[in-house]
Amino acid sequence: MTRTTARRRGAAASVLAAALLVAGCSDGTEPTPTTSSGSDSSVFTNPVVKTDAPDPQAIQVGDTWYLFHTNSGGRNVPVLTSTDLVDWTEAGDALPTLPDWADAGKTWAPEAIQLAPDRFLLYYTVAGRESGRQCVGRAVASAPQGPYSDDAAGPLICQADLGGAIDASPYRDTDGSLWLLWKNDGNAIGVDTWLWSQRLADDGLTLVGEPTKLLKQTEPWEGTLIEGPFFHRQDGRLLLFFAANAYDRAEYAEGYAVCEGPTGPCVKATENPILKSNGAASGPGHASMVVRDGRTWLLYHAWPPGQEGSTDPGRQVWLDEVTWVDGKPVVKGPTATPQPRP
Repeated sequence: MTRTTARRRGAAASVLAAALLVAGCSDGTEPTPTTSSGSDSSVFTNPVVKTDAPDPQAIQVGDTWYLFHTNSGGRNVPVLTSTDLVDWTEAGDALPTLPDWADAGKTWAPEAIQLAPDRFLLYYTVAGRESGRQCVGRAVASAPQGPYSDDAAGPLICQADLGGAIDASPYRDTDGSLWLLWKNDGNAIGVDTWLWSQRLADDGLTLVGEPTKLLKQTEPWEGTLIEGPFFHRQDGRLLLFFAANAYDRAEYAEGYAVCEGPTGPCVKATENPILKSNGAASGPGHASMVVRDGRTWLLYHAWPPGQEGSTDPGRQVWLDEVTWVDGKPVVKGPTATPQPRP
C-alpha cells in the first residue's frame, strides 16, 4: 500500500470517526427522518418510509402532509409529516391516550379527515374491552397531528357478533355529505367479511340511519376476506378501493369497484387486482389515495419479498402514481426504480 493510499484511508477513517462521534452525542430530541431521497432531488425511490408503518393514510393541511398508520414503536397512532409525500419525519403519537373502554396494543388503521380549519376527526380501530373484539372509535383534535381525544363512553361501531369492526375510512362526497366505510372482521371468527357504509352526522361524531352492506369476498384472488376500504371520485364516478387476502402473504393485493353512490350498489372491476406482488415488493395493499398538482398517487404498505409477516423492517410505505385510462385506475407499481417526484 502506497503512502498516498494510506493517507487517503486515514483521512476517510477520521471523517467516519467524527461522524460517529457527532451521532453518538445526539440527545435524541431531533425529529427522525424515515427515508432519504438521495442526491437527485427530482426523483425518488420506493419505499418512502423504510420502517414498519402499516395501513398508511395521509391528509394535506396547508403545505404539509400528515400520514397516520397502525401502532408501532410504542405509539398508538404514529403520525409523520412531509411537504412532498417522499421525505417523511416522525411527529409523535396522534392518539397518546386511549379511552377508558379500550385496551392498548392493537390500535389499527387510523384515518383522519378535516371538517373545519381547527377541527379534525380521527377514526381508528382498537381493542374493545367489553366485547373482546376490535371496534371503531372516533377522536377529535384542533390540529392535524393531534393530540386527538376520544371522549365517548364506548365505541362508535363494534359488531362483535360479526367478528368486530375494523378499517374505518371517512369520506366527504361532492354534495357535502359525510360517510364512513368499514369492514366487519369476519375472518376472525370464520364468517363473511363485508364492507359497510353509513352516513355520519355533520360533526362526524355519530352515525345516522342504518348501515349498508356494499361488498364481500367473492373472487379467487381475494381469498377469505376483503378489507381496508376507501372511496375516491374520479370524473364523477365513485370508486371503492379495497385490499384482499391474508395481510401477511404475498397474495395480498388491491382492487376496486364502481359504485352508484355511497350506499351502492357496487360492481367489482374485472381487471382486479390492480396492484399485486412482484419482484420489488410483496403483499401490497391497504392503500389510500392522494392528489397533488393534478396527479393521483397511491400510498400503500408492502413487505420486502420473502419477509412477509416480519416486523423488521415490516410493512414499509410505498408511493406509486395512478393514471386513468378510460376512467379506470392503472397503478404503476410496485416500483423499485427512480421515478419523478410528485
